[in-house]
Amino acid sequence: MTQAKRGITAEDLYQMRYASDPQLSPDGKTLAYVENQIDESHAYQNHLYLRKLDVDDPLPLTSGSRDTYPRWSPDGSKISFVSNRSGKPQIWLIDANGGEARQLTRCKNGVSNPTWSPDGKYIVFSSILDEGETFADLEAAEEKEKAKAIHVGRMKYKSDDLGFIYEKNKQLAIVHVETGEVTPLSDGPYNHTIGSWSPDGKWLAVTANRSEDPDFQHGIDVFIIPSEGGEWKKLTNSKGIFAYPTWSPDGKKLAYIGSESDTHLYAAQKRIWVYDFEKSDYSCITANWDVQVGDSTIGDMRSPGHPNPGAVWTADGRGMYFIASERGNSGIYHVTLDGQVTTVVTGNRNIYGFSLHENEQTVVAAISDPSTPGDLYQVSLKDGEEKRLTALNEELFAGMELPVPEEIEFVAKDGWKLHGWMLKPVGFEKGKKYPMVLQIHGGPHSLYGNTFFHEFQLLAAKGYAVLYTNPRGSFGYGEHFVQACCGDYGGNDYRDLMTAVQFACDHFDFVDEDRLGVAGGSYGGFMTNWIVGKTNRFKAGVTDRSICNWVSFYGVSDIGYFFTAEEIQANPFTNPEKMWQHSPIRLVENIETPLLIMHGEHDYRCPIEQAEQLYVTLKHQGKAPVSFVRFPGASHELSRSGDPEQRVLRLQYTTDWFDSYLVAHQKEKVE
Repeated sequence: MTQAKRGITAEDLYQMRYASDPQLSPDGKTLAYVENQIDESHAYQNHLYLRKLDVDDPLPLTSGSRDTYPRWSPDGSKISFVSNRSGKPQIWLIDANGGEARQLTRCKNGVSNPTWSPDGKYIVFSSILDEGETFADLEAAEEKEKAKAIHVGRMKYKSDDLGFIYEKNKQLAIVHVETGEVTPLSDGPYNHTIGSWSPDGKWLAVTANRSEDPDFQHGIDVFIIPSEGGEWKKLTNSKGIFAYPTWSPDGKKLAYIGSESDTHLYAAQKRIWVYDFEKSDYSCITANWDVQVGDSTIGDMRSPGHPNPGAVWTADGRGMYFIASERGNSGIYHVTLDGQVTTVVTGNRNIYGFSLHENEQTVVAAISDPSTPGDLYQVSLKDGEEKRLTALNEELFAGMELPVPEEIEFVAKDGWKLHGWMLKPVGFEKGKKYPMVLQIHGGPHSLYGNTFFHEFQLLAAKGYAVLYTNPRGSFGYGEHFVQACCGDYGGNDYRDLMTAVQFACDHFDFVDEDRLGVAGGSYGGFMTNWIVGKTNRFKAGVTDRSICNWVSFYGVSDIGYFFTAEEIQANPFTNPEKMWQHSPIRLVENIETPLLIMHGEHDYRCPIEQAEQLYVTLKHQGKAPVSFVRFPGASHELSRSGDPEQRVLRLQYTTDWFDSYLVAHQKEKVE
């Protein structure tokens, strides 16, 4: 008799692993990559591995606590990586054949994005410096006495990524690989991000907002700067956000990814641009391809911001390879300089990183799908043949049932075509009725897709059908679609979600219409708050990291004052009424749905005062059951890269809440 497989649990998070940041050696024969996991003490671990592509067994390269960002030296003899083994993240070097690693930098605030020069003599990196601080202050200073008062001089003084930054900025420097001597490249009240070296090593392409007042001008420009110091040259016009500049092999062109818009920062679709140094001009080569460049897929196993290869040039300089997101999938594509786009590696899955070696005609892609948190695959550019290189959760998942979502398509009342997925419960039995949870993604400019989602699989294991969809405002369906929610939060986006619920109830006979739940985080939390204020159709709601009041959000979020200008198209001075009309807190008197509110205390994107307002108002109004869970020390990234034990607790609170109102109440009704 075959033993029934179990569903996934919240605690299985501690056992799951995924691979990331594949990097092929200069000769294309060996792969370096990162294996990510949680150790026995429930702390994150990242280890580097090497694998010969013609050998099946990988070899561990490091065993430090958090080793990331492996990068080959140009001659393939060394690998640089970022490690916190000495405290702060620093650059370390290790021989490609193994051995002891050598620490290269000692910046007191750590470093990021180390990038080798073409001759292998230098590495450029970025580090956060305080006002008046220099790279001469390399050694970590003793802990200073806590300040009695801090004078804030700018509006962008905090960040959900970095906490309270006050007058700190990300600056660039070059370190000599042999001597460790550091030469600064940037200064001033600006944040800088590394792009790439020119092929001759004389120039660096970087991105930064070096406008007169970065508090009011939010564009991020592309610059080239002499690697030995000198005058900077700005290539863009401060009308958009650009990133990942990469040089053509002959050094005559520079590609970068971004958007050029006077009105949209978040809702502008990313495209590929090319600057021609001979013509001193740039153009968008994907202008006629209405697809989001980059991976915009939301999941809960990998934090946002994993390394993006940008646009990877072909050896002849006539085109480039890149990742793009379309209809719930992200794949690898190729574009020529005249804008002809072809598919390289796609499918119903989420490609979140890749490394390519054109001479070897091979690409190694980091791929997730609804049953795979993240593994590496080798793909031939000649015939598309794939070889799986890792199967990190094979043993763990062998005894589990992981349902595969069913793709659905439906039409909004105004005729817009919509897209989503239905995940059936574990142990599904035909003819039986199941409670259903509608999940709403954050952003709103992101997308649900064919990637692994622990929370969805957990709900399915608990006996829930899970409906998730991409309402207007999501990436993956063209620029008009992604901008359609701006100024209309709680309008047609709300109606899209309710249309999805009705479609599911009409087309899936296993959905119990009397046992519906709704959940979401960030924008999804906003929409959960909005939904329970507009309808009593749902028997329970879980709102995570949410927004309830746009008027106060304007002044407390790290992005509030400029995010509301674009997304709500209002501010507290000229049209506060519009901000209030889009605020779920004004609908509290209508709420009868039992609501669980969860929030991180160090969330600076959607600060916890949003949750506090909602909770106190609901309690003061004597409304339907409400519970408030606070997570000390947690940022906006709680559910993806937050403390593992807090992530597990959050999942347990979620399923317990739905069990109380969608399962327990049903049992009482039957009895």
